[in-house]
Amino acid sequence: MEDILHFTARLEDSNNKLWGFHLPVPQLVAHAFVAKGIKRVVCQLNEQVDFQCGLIPKGEGVYCIVVNKKLRTQLGLQPGAQVAVALRKDDSEYGLPVPEEFEEVLRQDPEGRDWFEALSPGKKRNLLYLAGQIKDPEKRISRAFILIEHLKAQQGSINFKQLNAELRAGT
Repeated sequence: MEDILHFTARLEDSNNKLWGFHLPVPQLVAHAFVAKGIKRVVCQLNEQVDFQCGLIPKGEGVYCIVVNKKLRTQLGLQPGAQVAVALRKDDSEYGLPVPEEFEEVLRQDPEGRDWFEALSPGKKRNLLYLAGQIKDPEKRISRAFILIEHLKAQQGSINFKQLNAELRAGT
């Protein structure tokens, strides 16, 4: 497999409640990754924007890449638009960027770090997403503390309903 695989895809409406729009990945491209156990990739759209994502199985060997509203707006993409796509293996530790503030909280809290590291890869990405979606650095620090304190209080579990209430109250 080459380091980067390129293809063109048409932006499609997913017609489901899990995600809004996606780009279908040609079977040969998807197979080049999936056959090697690679499900997390770095995707570049129209040679402009890179983001980390997963190859999402749609069934029967078909995969897609979800394109969220922020990316669609940033690139001016409408349903049916042709998009130049480049994929490469995501070699990052977690499959999402680790906000500096979250990393510092983990560094200073060994118990919290241990609970975080014991989570499944998907739950780690959930928490990293929650930690990184805040733009204000002060609020990101507060959010990082709330996330790690929740993990500790729940002994490594995540009660998403309770966590969302804690996040609303704290940030």
